[in-house]
Amino acid sequence: MKKLINAVDSILSESLQGLEAIHGDILALGDGGAFVRRKALTPGKVALISGGGSGHEPLHAGFVGVGMLDAACPGQVFTSPTPDQMLAAVNAVGTAAGSLFIVKNYEGDVMNFEMAAEMAATPVATIITDDDVAVPKSTWSTGRRGVAGTLIVEKMVGAAAEQGRELGALKSLGEEVNRRTRSMGVALSSCTVPAAGKPTFTLAEDEMEMGVGIHGEPGRRRVKLASADAIAEEMMGAILDDLSVTSGTPCLLLVNGFGGTPAMELYLMAHAAKRVMAGRGLALARGLVGSYVTSLDMAGCSLTVTALDDSLTALWDAPVHTAALRWG
Repeated sequence: MKKLINAVDSILSESLQGLEAIHGDILALGDGGAFVRRKALTPGKVALISGGGSGHEPLHAGFVGVGMLDAACPGQVFTSPTPDQMLAAVNAVGTAAGSLFIVKNYEGDVMNFEMAAEMAATPVATIITDDDVAVPKSTWSTGRRGVAGTLIVEKMVGAAAEQGRELGALKSLGEEVNRRTRSMGVALSSCTVPAAGKPTFTLAEDEMEMGVGIHGEPGRRRVKLASADAIAEEMMGAILDDLSVTSGTPCLLLVNGFGGTPAMELYLMAHAAKRVMAGRGLALARGLVGSYVTSLDMAGCSLTVTALDDSLTALWDAPVHTAALRWG
């Protein structure tokens, strides 16, 4: 294992200190690094709080800022944050208007955020993302996994929260965006968890894991390496069949790298995915390419499609200013 670290047990804290050092105009660390919060809060706004195990950066801490999250709770690598972290975040950024938890569908995350919601003194609602079409269950979750589509939920709900929408409306919006979003991933290599010191799984030189999870969980099957066009065809077919979008629907396409894939390859995959969409009569109305929901150093990518309408397109286009995502 070769990694730019000082010690395994200090990776997270030192990384968070670096994030604050570079983006201190946007965000700040909570007490003891338990959470990352916006530097300046909007009084009376519903607070958006997310989090999960580290190793998926820039998700979630990189999305703290205007137009997205008010706070993010980072756990250790691939390990859920604790209820105490989430409660501390609510106490720091929550308002009388309430707080909205955005939670990926992994058992530890769901359980701990639920415990924090029960302990909070102010109103809390929860959105659970489950956009992965690869497998109905994984070794980490009951039901579908929440993966890169979480970014899209955070962005659109974040924009709506900036408009002053109330807690119930934001929860309904997030659930609607989640219903309109599907993802699938493929791995060309394993990730290496620093504490383990070795790859999570082993792939032969001519193999890939189709439908892999963002923690290296097994996918649909292990298959021989194929062309980018063939990979995109299978992944987009699974996504679009499950999403059941009709011809003419405008769509958002997110091509997300897992941490070890060059931008050149990600844009090539975007080109391949767009051709599949065009073959089904779907319009590529918006797109985003980059490594946003990673799996440490895994080579591979995920594709995500969201079926848009005018209101969702406007929320996607709304200004955002975070460490990892900014426009407008």
